[in-house]
Amino acid sequence: MSDLEVELTAPNGRKYKQPIGIFINNEFVKSKSGEKITSINPTDETEITSVYAATAEDVDIAVKAARKAFKDPSWRDIDPTERGGMMLKLASLVEEHAETLATIETWDNGKPYSVALNDDVLHEVAGCLRYYAGYADKIHGQVIDTGAAKLAYTIREPLGVCGQIIPWNYPLGMAAWKLGPALACGNTIVMKAAEQTPLSILYFATLIKQAGFPPGVVNILNGYGKDAGAAIASHLDIDKIAFTGSTATGRQIMKMASVNMKNITLETGGKSPLIVFDDADLDQAVKWSHVGIMSNQGQICTATSRVFVQEGIYDKFVEQFKERVKETSKVGDPFKEDTFQGPQVTKAQYERVLGYIESGKSEGATLAVGGEAHKDVNGKGFFINPTVFTNVKDNMKIFREEIFGPFVIITSFKTEEEAIERANDTTYGLGSAVFTQDIAKAHRVARYIEAGMVWINSSNDSDYKVPFGGVKQSGIGRELGEAGLAAYTNAKSVHVNLGTKL
Repeated sequence: MSDLEVELTAPNGRKYKQPIGIFINNEFVKSKSGEKITSINPTDETEITSVYAATAEDVDIAVKAARKAFKDPSWRDIDPTERGGMMLKLASLVEEHAETLATIETWDNGKPYSVALNDDVLHEVAGCLRYYAGYADKIHGQVIDTGAAKLAYTIREPLGVCGQIIPWNYPLGMAAWKLGPALACGNTIVMKAAEQTPLSILYFATLIKQAGFPPGVVNILNGYGKDAGAAIASHLDIDKIAFTGSTATGRQIMKMASVNMKNITLETGGKSPLIVFDDADLDQAVKWSHVGIMSNQGQICTATSRVFVQEGIYDKFVEQFKERVKETSKVGDPFKEDTFQGPQVTKAQYERVLGYIESGKSEGATLAVGGEAHKDVNGKGFFINPTVFTNVKDNMKIFREEIFGPFVIITSFKTEEEAIERANDTTYGLGSAVFTQDIAKAHRVARYIEAGMVWINSSNDSDYKVPFGGVKQSGIGRELGEAGLAAYTNAKSVHVNLGTKL
């Protein structure tokens, strides 16, 4: 066996070969420094394995490979239908290897295996790649009539080398969101995975080569944000940066990317409101509210973590929500079928959530449910019981700051105007939700909510066919849907003089 892979047996018994190198030019190689990142199993706090960590030198090598591939006829001049065919092949390979990919995702990240398999790998990854494969031969410009003396037309051209930095909450899903439109448009890629979850993306990289992509088209690195991430953001031969992560890191990436005025897409933090009016279907509002904050261990950028309930049904909503948590949010081993909530991804995230619980208590909010570590999974792991606070004031930290855990605040409101004003009283503007059976009210409130997305009578019901992104400090640009393609092409205008003489 190569010294760039290790044979592992996951907690569910699945054996597989885990690559540990960095993926450049369709091959795994060691990082120049030899430095490694150790992946920790958040369920029991044991080491899984260590992988090579890229530094600026490795990033430079990867960028050179991507630039060479971008200019090479094997990619640049390929029939776009053939390019789409490679993407379809990749989607099929993801489906063939779905159980292994989901196993690694659960082991490395902590999310329930059933979610990793069905929602993330089979739906989000394979589906998103297949969706954008269909666009590969449908990206075109237009002819613009300026009169008989000129033929004017546009061409949609790929940007070039794209740096893509993905988060730890949906490692494979977010990779697909970025790879899909970039590849469909003919770009080449240098992708960095989150250092907290370095494993699944390396196994995915083996499928890139099998799908037939030329060397250098997709390069995948692990590495620390301060080293590899910064090198990607500031590299002078990278044309675009796409980043998903915290708002604070997004600001730093914007600064570094400005060195050569890179095209930039950012999907950053959120503190999304969910508004329940007194005419809502209460049972459905409770169930969707629970999904909107407690799924994926609450580690969702669009999590509807601020729930506003009209005062006439507030007490009833709170009691039903508490009961829903008790019935549904089973915390436990993510490989067990009945587990709804696994561990937080890392010790740092676990401690962050516990810190906010203490903040809520100290500021005088009422702890209604949870509020402590969950120690019933062999006494180890980064588990936190789902937590609900009520009687929360709008100036409290737990109302204003993104927590990124199974942690929700539920507050009451009197009027529609008050709900909108308080929902918008945030620096973020990613997702939002409205529950009402009054269709006019639903559309009216959706228009006034300051967010990139509004769900009416659901929450976090996203679809890769629909644009995704935020306003304010929740990001710049859009991913997914047809809109996601705009972030990966330039419009070139061509003017053909048909007879104008000077």
